[in-house]
Amino acid sequence: MFDINRVRSQFSSLSQGFVFLDAPGGTQVPDSVGAAVAQNFKDASGNIGFPYETSQRIGALVDEARARSAAFLGCTADEIIFGANMTSLNFTLSRTLGRDLSAGDEILVTRLDHDANVAPWLELARDRDLVVHEVDIRDDTTLDVEHLERLLGPRTKVVALPLASNAVGTTVDVARVASLAHAAGALVWVDAVQYAPHFPIDVRALDADVLLCSSYKFCGPHLGIAYGRRELLESWRPYKARPVGLDPVGHRFETGTLPYELLAALVATYDYLEGIGGIDEVTAWERALGERLLAGLPERVRLFGSPTMDDRVPTFLVNFEGVSSDDLSVALAKEGFGVWSGDNYYALGLYERVAWGTALRIGLSHYNTVEEIDRFTDVLGVLVAQGGGRRG
Repeated sequence: MFDINRVRSQFSSLSQGFVFLDAPGGTQVPDSVGAAVAQNFKDASGNIGFPYETSQRIGALVDEARARSAAFLGCTADEIIFGANMTSLNFTLSRTLGRDLSAGDEILVTRLDHDANVAPWLELARDRDLVVHEVDIRDDTTLDVEHLERLLGPRTKVVALPLASNAVGTTVDVARVASLAHAAGALVWVDAVQYAPHFPIDVRALDADVLLCSSYKFCGPHLGIAYGRRELLESWRPYKARPVGLDPVGHRFETGTLPYELLAALVATYDYLEGIGGIDEVTAWERALGERLLAGLPERVRLFGSPTMDDRVPTFLVNFEGVSSDDLSVALAKEGFGVWSGDNYYALGLYERVAWGTALRIGLSHYNTVEEIDRFTDVLGVLVAQGGGRRG
């Protein structure tokens, strides 16, 4: 049994009664994660590479953060790369790959992608005279794999795609795409930012060449984490200061001094997740919450993406004809519920294809409760019936 009371007791931010349903934008953080930052500044502030104890503690921390991140993603520690965030890492790594690309080479992106896995390729294409193709989706927001297969060709060098949409929650069968892409000689470049908080990841099973995520989406610090297949990383010439070492191979792509206090927080995040039963327990609990939410949505709802919890993460995009999503978001905040109202949610291709106007994005996390979901859908139903205004 998932002990939701034990989970929530570890978050001071959840004790005030406000209901956070904004997980796709960033999750709440356990107290232990914040405490780890402060403890690092007290016990291990400085830099690595020196013979005294404080420096040795920092070195051990970096090693542990790599090892724990490798276990989280299913790779080896030397294949882990840390950066400021997923977007910064993606610009760095795509630019590094660009050294080996030639004019006319092709990149495939998808309409499901967050722009953090599109814009780096568009910018690289402008600089290197590359061609970027966009893989379409089906009307149900699933990836059109047949269209992707038609776009693959001898000049395709990268297929960039998400494991899960940050806007509508739709998941992608990356292993199937990887089989097609690798047969065509292309790399598989995966955005796992919205997937990592909800499902276990095994980069070997996915057959990904590069995979990126952000720990602040799974109750950790603002930090980007990337996996790169060792043989691939070893083949690249990194952008780096010349004295920086080449071992471990992932370190070649880390520019400047690492944020050691955030690595301490990251280790504490993994401790927290393991302490509540791991991602498998999170997956089961969130599926139950998602089913509860779907069952309780007002009848007038227009839901984008899967109508069930199959083939999705617990991120839901909805709107209501004749009701302003912006007004709903404000009214819900006054009632104690945090949801976002927006237009493209950084998924520009998806927004162009589906054209939902503005919509509410409701994102669940494992610290949400059944009672919160029921209260939310009750209040949402009243507000929708009233045209989006505040309850009387």
